[in-house]
Amino acid sequence: MKTENTRRKFLKNTTLSALALGVLPLTVLSKEENIDEVQACNETTIDAFGQGPFYTANPPVIDNKVLAKNTEAGTRIVISGRVMDLDCNQIPNALIDIWHADDSGAYDNVGYNLRGTTKSNAQGFYEFETIKPGKYLNGTKYRPSHIHFRITPLGNPVLITQLYFKGDSDIAGDGAASISFGIKDATHRIIPLIDRGDGVFDGTWDIVVQGDGDKTGVNNIHQDKGMLYELAPNPFRDHVEIEFGVFNPAKASVVVFDMLGNQVANLKEEHFEAGKYAVSWNVPAELPTGSYFIALKVNELQVHYLKGIKM
Repeated sequence: MKTENTRRKFLKNTTLSALALGVLPLTVLSKEENIDEVQACNETTIDAFGQGPFYTANPPVIDNKVLAKNTEAGTRIVISGRVMDLDCNQIPNALIDIWHADDSGAYDNVGYNLRGTTKSNAQGFYEFETIKPGKYLNGTKYRPSHIHFRITPLGNPVLITQLYFKGDSDIAGDGAASISFGIKDATHRIIPLIDRGDGVFDGTWDIVVQGDGDKTGVNNIHQDKGMLYELAPNPFRDHVEIEFGVFNPAKASVVVFDMLGNQVANLKEEHFEAGKYAVSWNVPAELPTGSYFIALKVNELQVHYLKGIKM
């Protein structure tokens, strides 16, 4: 995902009244505030090393979104995000084939350990839990930790690429991960891993491919209408504060989806004047732990999302 500077304006010198049911305006801006670096849906790049020599066809479906068995050695990580088309519309049911080395840097070339497939859900979201791959020698240098992806949107070209992790000391010397320009630019395939606080690290990676997206879902190209700023705390347990902005008078709401694409909450849908707001979500105890995608909906169009983690 490549950032492009855009200028989004809030209403200036306006007094906003309090909203009911936990939706409160934050401090009204006394001058124009510009929102820069809105995400643009640029196609995810291929990797210079391509599929590599360790691909095995026909891997099994990932069971319960867990690729690495509980007994697998290594640091547990959860990778999630969305699959989108070039117009930023989510692509449901895209096949995602995943494989990587174990903690010692070895691939299972006999069976299907640390190999599997999943699909994006109705909202285009995907998620899987695994371990952070170990490194192995490639000639005289170690390859940085990486995960292979093969993404197949229904009826559209396959994308084969690799995902890397920020802070890896071997990225700079790697023949693929170090590329920062052109169709093999790895810059936006190097993501941070954030410690959830329970020893599991979380990474978010959105995938943009050629395909036929569903225009009814979350679509960051419409961030001229509004955007989400912050979820706090995140991870959360029973309560989270959600800050968002509406850039023109409109009907808006904050909607929460689970990883199956089911809507689990619609937080106070009503008409908002342009401004910056916060809404409280008292999280039901019966909701399972895991990732949730929180979307801002403006005039029936879902314009932006952030990922939250329930502990």
